[in-house]
Amino acid sequence: MWQQSSYQSMDKRGTLYVIPTPIGNLEDMTFRAINLLKQVNLIAAEDTRQTKKLCNHFEIPTPLQSYHEHNKFKSGEKLLEKLQDGNDIALVSDAGMPGVSDPGYELIEQCVRSEIPVVPLPGANAALPSLVASGLPTEHFYFYGFLPRDKKTRKEELGYLAGLRDTFILYESPHRIKETLKELHSTLGPDRNASLARELTKKYEEIIRGNVEELYRWSETESIRGEFCIVIEGTGEIKSQSENLWWSSLSVVDHVEKYIAEQGMSSKDAIKQTALDRNLPKRDVYQAYHVKE
Repeated sequence: MWQQSSYQSMDKRGTLYVIPTPIGNLEDMTFRAINLLKQVNLIAAEDTRQTKKLCNHFEIPTPLQSYHEHNKFKSGEKLLEKLQDGNDIALVSDAGMPGVSDPGYELIEQCVRSEIPVVPLPGANAALPSLVASGLPTEHFYFYGFLPRDKKTRKEELGYLAGLRDTFILYESPHRIKETLKELHSTLGPDRNASLARELTKKYEEIIRGNVEELYRWSETESIRGEFCIVIEGTGEIKSQSENLWWSSLSVVDHVEKYIAEQGMSSKDAIKQTALDRNLPKRDVYQAYHVKE
């Protein structure tokens, strides 16, 4: 156990500040974020060219070091050494919150493991604005991010998401949005309510609301630009009312095997989805399934 006191520590080691940057509109940069970027010894940036533009705009003279998906382990070791030596470092990505569908998790995890303070700042991101503007339920929601590119894994993950009771959120690029909406239409059916948010905070911000069928048809007729956030309605079903559910007559084992046979899921994902359906601990479903072997 490690109890971090972010602003009262006498530790001589440095602090890693996780700083969100604007996703489009520079006015979304906070005063605190600007001040910290000026005060730290170094900024670890996903793309130093992109961050240099931000720094020039806000007159931030702090030196930059590259930290991205392809050098995160080698660069992370160097950053960790600097933190151990007492340097304060700011971690930024090209846009939004580092570590959420952006580089940063591994460095943060290394710092936590080494008991180096990690201080996150609130700020710009795409998921929450898209969610609250969608008009879909917000009391509970599930953030997924980008779907995997491998077709088999992608199909398995869509099968899992299709069974979620609560609203869920996906990210998608402009060149893949049509195919993703087509797959969502195939997996979820036409009637599930959803919304697409693109170019958030920018001049051409747009939010398209409708059902999956309408959004899929829209994507076929539009010239697609901008990064997308997809917000999709959950099933809304109460899992404890088993008498109303399709699997109520199945054993746990048959439930798992049905997902494997009919949706092509791996046993791991079928067990996870069965546990979710039945509101059971995943370990109980795992044990029940593997005992039969």
